[in-house]
Amino acid sequence: MKNTMHQIVEEENIVRAILVGLSTGRSDDEFDRSMHELKELTKALEIEVAATVTQSLPSPDRSTYIGSGKVEEIQSSLDIFDANIIIFNDTLSPMQIRNLEKILDTEVIDRTGLILQIFARRAKTRESRLQVEYAQLQYMLPRLVGMRSSLSRQGGGSGRLSNKGSGEKQLELDRRRIEHRMSELRRDLEAVEKERDTQRGKRLNSGTPKISLVGYTNAGKSTIMNNLLRLYGGESFEDKQVLEKDMLFATLDTSVRKICAPGKRPFLLTDTVGFISELPHTLVKAFRSTLEEAKYADIILEIIDFSDPEYRFHMDVTRDTLAEIGAGDIPVIYVFNKSDLVQKEQHENNQLVMDIPRTVDDRAYICAKDKESLDSLIALIEKKLGEEDTSCNLLLPYSEGSILNMLNEAGKIHNTEYLPEGVKINVLLSSKEMAKYQEYII
Repeated sequence: MKNTMHQIVEEENIVRAILVGLSTGRSDDEFDRSMHELKELTKALEIEVAATVTQSLPSPDRSTYIGSGKVEEIQSSLDIFDANIIIFNDTLSPMQIRNLEKILDTEVIDRTGLILQIFARRAKTRESRLQVEYAQLQYMLPRLVGMRSSLSRQGGGSGRLSNKGSGEKQLELDRRRIEHRMSELRRDLEAVEKERDTQRGKRLNSGTPKISLVGYTNAGKSTIMNNLLRLYGGESFEDKQVLEKDMLFATLDTSVRKICAPGKRPFLLTDTVGFISELPHTLVKAFRSTLEEAKYADIILEIIDFSDPEYRFHMDVTRDTLAEIGAGDIPVIYVFNKSDLVQKEQHENNQLVMDIPRTVDDRAYICAKDKESLDSLIALIEKKLGEEDTSCNLLLPYSEGSILNMLNEAGKIHNTEYLPEGVKINVLLSSKEMAKYQEYII
């Protein structure tokens, strides 16, 4: 009998996969890049890659995606490679998965299913677990016919999706239970989103600049956050560290930390889930509220793995994803991380060697673990934050101490003078802040 996706990843025995790719409509470079990424995604789920099978067709086969001949080739290879799961590099239709599993008699999942499994493993907070479960059910619903063995067909069994009644077709029961659970998850997510909006509102009203880390998965966002915390996160920085691992989608949960570098205005730094090409639409939709943190940033730090030959493609994916979530107009600083590896390669090849760290306009070339690099990045952030600021004087009544504290915490006050009629301050304000405090400007 074939295993279910959940059973596959929970077994203690080694799981071996045959990866399958179809090169229809792609250049050789695009296809190779996509297959390499599939291999890394498979490793992220701790599945051993036993073999890779590729196929070239004018268009995907409607029944099996890769054609009956190639399916037979895979079938004859299962025992040779001791493989127990087949992973496709594209999204398959429910019918294609059903036909392939019937012929191969083993688990078949597509790229979307693989990424969903990774997200299910990485989700730690209640919000991310709810988001992943909702996306999984969205993915599962149209595939019910081919997933009978995974949905507990025994009457009276335990679990949300088990059959506890009789007289109705099992498929309809499963569909109703999934739709009911999705309705529950939507209500829970709406409640969590209200909490997130409340927290976000407090941050927006604090006056402290907000910086969002975005970028392709495994570009080094968490490494940058952790090293900034180590340098400028205060005495308890160790308690604020986020998971840092050389793996695709090592972290899913949004983290917000305060960075206070000496002589520079403090800012709130937000890290969230990384992007990837062909990120399943169900996940984009489920994680929209999390991804949309970038919409509320004053500046986006786009972290780029400069040592990756595909870094330009990764930048395109990031740009498109930001546009999709409505954050395409936020000012961006392009942070070319791992520039030290490029520098080393240039040196070994007797090429001109770039300086690190280096900042040019809205670009920073850095090594995330190097203090000088991070200081140059903070200096660029400070410069960017101040581009639209105007120096002006405010006279605040003593009754408006909260405004004084907020501007002080935001690092915007240059001079303070206590007068009988109030506190006179020289402060840097954005156009929005000038409109907000217009009545106090002198």
